[in-house]
Amino acid sequence: MNDRRRILVCDDEPQILRALKVVLREAGFEPVPAETVEEALDLAAVRPPDAAIVDLVLPDGDGIDVLRGLREWSQMPVLVLSAVGDETAKVRALDAGADDYVTKPFGPRELIARLEAALRRVGEGTGEPAIAVGDLEIDVAAHSVRRAGEPVHLTPTEFDLLKTLARNPGRLMTHRALLIEVWGPEYADDNHVLRGQIANLRRKIEPADGADGPRYIRTDPGVGYRFTDAP
Repeated sequence: MNDRRRILVCDDEPQILRALKVVLREAGFEPVPAETVEEALDLAAVRPPDAAIVDLVLPDGDGIDVLRGLREWSQMPVLVLSAVGDETAKVRALDAGADDYVTKPFGPRELIARLEAALRRVGEGTGEPAIAVGDLEIDVAAHSVRRAGEPVHLTPTEFDLLKTLARNPGRLMTHRALLIEVWGPEYADDNHVLRGQIANLRRKIEPADGADGPRYIRTDPGVGYRFTDAP
């Protein structure tokens, strides 16, 4: 019996599709290839995959069409893979519900690492009482944070912001997504509010000797932030 996780792969470039199939098979996944929006949505509906990797530019639409079609009935991880690397394209994909955005040419190891991270997020769910990363512990139920065993005093807004980031480890979250989640739709464009709160949060949770920059809250310039303990 084949127990490999099935990954929908939608790209209209034959060489890219072949490469993705090889990379996924070598990593232990079962690729499900598609070349158009219509084919991708049909295949997903017949037998739902565990995740999807979707090109941004397709013959009968774009990857956002696939993403929105999937999001009508599924929260499966979706990675957008594209040669379009500008900020506007990234923000558009992420705001439409993409879990990550990988720019071509891509490194196979990086792609698989991002895919596996997205699959882990789905498997972990959102009911965890505590989140521990490095020397940082976030107790969601108790509404408390500790760093290296010492309590960290956060405002309610700072805690909500940290909780939102920590519940999506490794995921690039746009400014707009964070603002809507933490402050509400009326604050969707108030990036200066977010920057100020991120700065306050970093002062409280980041190691004082962070010579290499922030350890937990990383910036993707012009797009958003990731919560990670990666080196």
